[in-house]
Amino acid sequence: MLGVIRNKNLLRPSFSAFRHLSSSAKQMTVRDALNSALDEEMSADPKVFLMGEEVGEYQGAYKISKGLLEKYGPERVLDTPITEAGFTGIGVGAAYYGLKPVVEFMTFNFSMQAIDHIINSAAKSNYMSAGQINVPIVFRGPNGAAAGVGAQHSHCYASWYGSCPGLKVLAPYSSEDARGLLKAAIRDPDPVVFLENELLYGESFPVSAEVLDSSFCLPIGKAKIEREGKDVTITAFSKMVGFALKAAETLEKEGISAEVINLRSIRPLDRATINASVRKTNRLVTVEEGFPQHGVGAEICASVIEESFGYLDAPVERIAGADVPMPYAANLERLAVPQIEDIVRAAKRACHRSVPMAATA
Repeated sequence: MLGVIRNKNLLRPSFSAFRHLSSSAKQMTVRDALNSALDEEMSADPKVFLMGEEVGEYQGAYKISKGLLEKYGPERVLDTPITEAGFTGIGVGAAYYGLKPVVEFMTFNFSMQAIDHIINSAAKSNYMSAGQINVPIVFRGPNGAAAGVGAQHSHCYASWYGSCPGLKVLAPYSSEDARGLLKAAIRDPDPVVFLENELLYGESFPVSAEVLDSSFCLPIGKAKIEREGKDVTITAFSKMVGFALKAAETLEKEGISAEVINLRSIRPLDRATINASVRKTNRLVTVEEGFPQHGVGAEICASVIEESFGYLDAPVERIAGADVPMPYAANLERLAVPQIEDIVRAAKRACHRSVPMAATA
């Protein structure tokens, strides 16, 4: 089902129910994970600096940069005017010079103001210079649906930036993801688009001593199997990973074993892990908040059809946001984003546990 929610009585569930628990007792919010990663990378490398609207005196619109201005000063934590095109261009120029800017957008919807610098100046330079110019820059900030902020603040840009050669695109879910992937992004010699989620900032996840170590870093381009299963593969990224895990719990009660893959990296995409899972489960459901047409799920489906078609025992299922700009009204907003029940129904269809959609039309 491509994103349109039928049950009008559904309420947005609490994300605390989606935590993927480990044996570690230490808990960390995604906000603190991002803050600590920035702090440690700025401490380790004097070339790293942060710039964006309200990142300094206000300590970040979402308090991701809390305490950094006091610690590193205004030369490395720069409050900018409200001009994404201006400060993004400055950041790309600084990266040309060999510095390592971290550019914060208050929402990735506003990155459209800076699209020329991100695509034409940052993404293409290494290729056009025959490898002579690296652009070590990170573009980060909240992406996708929030709550009651309207269409111009709620667009998911994963597929937009994921389609562009020269960019790496990361989308963390947990605190482990946030710490490890942001560190990897800052250390990478190429431009990285780092897509966070506003509704996950305050959520706590268990973290191990390894994750808290200052040397911790996750590989770019490698997905994580959050939950193993044998009947159906569910891929998701960012906030939708929590929805997929909750759906897997529901499916387990009905005798369906779902394997949940946290993509982590949109570009490069871990096709090997996805295809290996589908070859085991023989079924695929993709989940994302973005639009269905030309989406991340569409790319995953194409990869599986190309590489693992003979292993499929059912048509692939895509769960995505409704094909409309995000409504402002709360009741319509709930109808426009995927919910747990949509994932459950799609997985049951793939496992032949319910009547296919075509038969009910």
